[in-house]
Amino acid sequence: MNRRNFLTASTLAAGSLLVNPNPIRSMEMPESPSRKTGKMKVALIGTGSRGVGMWGIDILKNYPDQIEYVGLCDSNEGRLNTAKQMMKVSCPVFTGFEQMMKETKPDVLIVCTPDQTHHDFIIRAMELGADVITEKPMTIDEKKIQAIIDAEKRTGRKCRVTFNYRYSPHRQKMWELLQANEIGELTSIDFHWYLDTSHGSDYFRRWHRLIENSGSLWLHKATHHFDLLNWWIGSDPESVYALGELNFYGKNGKFRAENCRSCPYTKQCTTIGM
Repeated sequence: MNRRNFLTASTLAAGSLLVNPNPIRSMEMPESPSRKTGKMKVALIGTGSRGVGMWGIDILKNYPDQIEYVGLCDSNEGRLNTAKQMMKVSCPVFTGFEQMMKETKPDVLIVCTPDQTHHDFIIRAMELGADVITEKPMTIDEKKIQAIIDAEKRTGRKCRVTFNYRYSPHRQKMWELLQANEIGELTSIDFHWYLDTSHGSDYFRRWHRLIENSGSLWLHKATHHFDLLNWWIGSDPESVYALGELNFYGKNGKFRAENCRSCPYTKQCTTIGM
């Protein structure tokens, strides 16, 4: 499966989550004029590639009769206006989150900002009466997680975390086979996931590389793999630990510069252009 097909499959599943919440835990939406006409009022904060692509363009393409975007928010005005053009929406845009929430009153807020900011937007959105769908990870440490859980209980709103890795066809098929007991009783599981210098290098070019932003790749990346395993076998871990090293990038790499664009080692670097 190529990257485009994978993203398309993920988008359709994500859109289904938005318009048809999990029946095990239904998401009651607040009444609003748009809900009475059959459309869910949705606002988006974070207009990067994930927000605009998966939660913007493709959702609108596949669910135009069920979704109405009422606001877009980002701290970068240029990116914000570009997102509006790419999504082909007429909704207002905002650089202020509070202003967007109070003026548009969305049923659901979609959070696609850097990980360390998730909790602030999730909690405040629930306080203002919206349910939330956030990109993984929900947040980056246990204190922020507890604050979100407390806000759910206090406000009665719901926060959902999306894991797009679940929705690729072969991973869904693995779940089906395991649920059908096709390979018999599970007694031991060994699950390894390796990043190469193609997909892996991307994390070290952006905000993910800093632990204070992402909680490290143990969290930002490996949260996918814990989720897959928990989902496949229907079990939660009793204890978790992690080991890791920085062998290829950073201080232990062959080259080191402030950023890729001005790096003097461009010709020698094997990850350029990947």
